[in-house]
Amino acid sequence: MFMGEYHHNLDSKGRLIIPAKFRQQIGEQVVFTRGMEGCIFGYSMDEWSKIEAKLAKLPLTKRNTRKFMRLFYSGAMECEFDKQGRVNLTATLKAHAGLIKECVIIGVSERIEIWAQERWTSFEEEANDDYDDVAEDLDDIEL
Repeated sequence: MFMGEYHHNLDSKGRLIIPAKFRQQIGEQVVFTRGMEGCIFGYSMDEWSKIEAKLAKLPLTKRNTRKFMRLFYSGAMECEFDKQGRVNLTATLKAHAGLIKECVIIGVSERIEIWAQERWTSFEEEANDDYDDVAEDLDDIEL
């Protein structure tokens, strides 16, 4: 399970350090793709296989299914970490997430997310204001 929040910058060559704790859990390879709310989702190979299996069951007769799958898979990239634990994200993914320099890498259960610092701050402030209401609306969960 991934959890926590880490702050790193893209280096001059556009590479991003993924926290060591996350790299240990991910393994040698990671798959990144377009995430929701303007971030990047990162999955271990095992988790990616589960996602693929779920998506394969969706009906291709539905326009939104086709649209989602095109964007989700066309933005996906499989990569390995370099010796310093960095990844070189594609221009497509960096543009999707608005990554320029300052980044936030967070753990969200079965995946990691990469956010531009400004987007994360904006999301976090808005979400914090609604935190109690959102929790109350979740069915069948007790913390």
